[in-house]
This record gives sequence, structure tokens and C-alpha cells, in this order.
Amino acid sequence: MRAVTQDSFGGPSVLHAVDLPKPTPLPSEVLVRVHASGVNPVDAMVRSGAFPMLGQPPFVLGWDISGVVEEAVPGVTRFAVGDEVYGMPFFPRAGNGYAEYVAVPSRQLARKPAALDHAHAAALPLAGLTAWQALADTAAVAAGDRVLIHAGGGGVGHLAVQIAKARGAHVLATASAAKRDFVLGLGADEVVDYRAVDLTRAVRDVDVVLDTVGGPVGRRSIEVLRPGGLLVTIVDRTDRELRAATIEAGRRFAGVTVEPDYVGLEHLAALVDAGKLRPHVEHAVPLDDAGKAHELIESGRTQGKIVLTV
Repeated sequence: MRAVTQDSFGGPSVLHAVDLPKPTPLPSEVLVRVHASGVNPVDAMVRSGAFPMLGQPPFVLGWDISGVVEEAVPGVTRFAVGDEVYGMPFFPRAGNGYAEYVAVPSRQLARKPAALDHAHAAALPLAGLTAWQALADTAAVAAGDRVLIHAGGGGVGHLAVQIAKARGAHVLATASAAKRDFVLGLGADEVVDYRAVDLTRAVRDVDVVLDTVGGPVGRRSIEVLRPGGLLVTIVDRTDRELRAATIEAGRRFAGVTVEPDYVGLEHLAALVDAGKLRPHVEHAVPLDDAGKAHELIESGRTQGKIVLTV
């Protein structure tokens, strides 16, 4: 099978396509013929060595996949050969998603949303599960809540805006002026241009903040929360000073790390098929051009997601 690997840490040019043996599924696993694989910022961080969670190269990057079950090991009852599935296998261990075939535990997959093609379905798992686990599982966002999503035009942010809106929240989002119309089109009630205004003066009495940016953004977000409000960060999860400052100010703190979760995937698929959630794919790049996809994601200018077509 074709797969994209790297032999050293470095820039996008270290990624190259090779022929590797097709994986053999173990008990409880299915073999998926991958049609598309999502590209996420964490992929670039692992590739460069900035976040070496897979150890030393060589390895195959990628966690978001959408494809068709080609083989189901006897005993697997969730899927049959020919089923269209999507998921985020093994994260944070190697998911090997930049490849034509992936062997995956069946309970880390769900049926692909019927309303999406494979490219759009592959854009959903990691970013969508991050947003779902932050807003639904951790924050329990409900009708009437005021929710602030940072970087509302980004990979996680553009899905979080839609999820919070689907749960009945009043949604505020930060975005650049260039992304304002895009974020409003996702359903945001208010868009704050973080380059033009002081967030702490423009926003008040928020029930939940989802910080997808990190750094000083989290600190500033404490001030816009109502007393007892919740700061959820997917970036500075282990920042003890941020946690302490949030609690000292009379607010709550939660750090979220995304996990494989077929129940969450099923909730996301239900929102998609109900017309309440759609991932935006700005670039679809052939598998062999994975380096180009990494250049695009590192530019920081992408709206929504980038995917590899296989």
C-alpha cells in the first residue's frame, strides 16, 4: 500500500510517499480502505519534532480517517465489509492515517455521516471530537448559555461554533476581519475581531469559554467569564498557573485532551445528518503531496480543515 512517512524530524519536505505492507487487523479490529485522511496542527508539530509524542522517526502520521471496511475480523459485530466508516484511531498513539489502509479497533469508529463525502467526513473526527468533548461532555453547554469560542474560523473553532449553536447557546466567536462572514455563516451570534478590539471590553458575562489558541488568550478569557463560569482549554491543559488564576478569580477551569470515542462520533454524525453541522474543507490535497498540506496548515491562514485524498 501507499503511505506517507518520514525518516527524520524537520519541515514539510521530510514527508515522502513509500510502499509499505498492508496492515493485518487483530481481534476486535477492522481493515479500512482509506478514502481520505484529515490533517491537523498536531500532525505538523509531531512531524517537526516540536511535540515528539510518537518517539523517533520513521513513523506514519495521521489520525482522521474516512473509508470503507474491507475486512472485519470474526467476532466484530459493529461493522461488515462494505460499511462506510470514519474515526480517529489510537490517538495519541500512532494512528497511521496517511495511508491507503489502516487497521482499527471497531469501537474507535462510527458509521460515516450519510450527508458527507469521504473528504468532508475525514475533516471531522479529531477536531469534532475535541469540540464535542469540550462543549458537550465537559461544559454541558445548554440552551441559553453564553459561549465564547476562540478562533471561530479554525479547524476546531468552526465546528465548535456549530455544536454550541446546535445545543441552543448564544455563541460569540473571535476571528479576524477576513473570517468574519465565514464565522457568522456558521451560526455565530457575535464575532469579535481580536485584532481591532480589547476582548475584555467587548465581551462580558460568558458562561463558557473554549480556548483553542493558548498563551495570553486564556488569561484574558478569565475576565470575560461570569462568576462561576468555566474556562475550557484544549491547549494549556497542564498550565498550573492558569488553573490557579482561574480558580482564584472565582471561575472554573478544565483542560481537555481529545480521546477516541465512537459515541461522540455518533453524536457528530447525527448533527451532520440533521443539517446542524458541516465541516468546511478549504483544501483537498493528494496523499503523495502531504508536504504541501503541511505547508498550508502551518501558514495559519486556513479556514476550516485540510484533508488528504487517498
